[in-house]
Amino acid sequence: MEIRRLIEGRASSDIISCALDIPVREAIALLASKRIGAIPVTEHGKVVGIFSERDVIYRLADEGDACLSRPLGDVMTAPAITVNRDTPVLEALALMTRRRIRHLPVVDGAEMCGFISIGDLVKARLDEIQHEAEAMREYIQTA
Repeated sequence: MEIRRLIEGRASSDIISCALDIPVREAIALLASKRIGAIPVTEHGKVVGIFSERDVIYRLADEGDACLSRPLGDVMTAPAITVNRDTPVLEALALMTRRRIRHLPVVDGAEMCGFISIGDLVKARLDEIQHEAEAMREYIQTA
């Protein structure tokens, strides 16, 4: 299965993102209000980084609350690691595991067309395994 199947029916306009220049405090409020763990950071419609809960923790540990007034572009993780629509789910899972990340922007050329989490990928993989198991049970019963 490819990433394109996971983002089918999702409008890219529904992706919550932030600009480089908003204060960290505002981005944290957005994460909290939407109950999400990361936000793609964009400039002119292109993904330039990711801001996550981990970025908040690391910056608070290093700088204290002074980091809350800094622009997002100063504290985000950049460059963003991305996948495209044709990336297989297992390849994306392996990338996330290897790079120790939990969110991936999906890009089409330079434009972001989706944003997926490790939860999206694990759910897709479990659904696929259940479907395969059911097909195997059905085959065994009819053989």
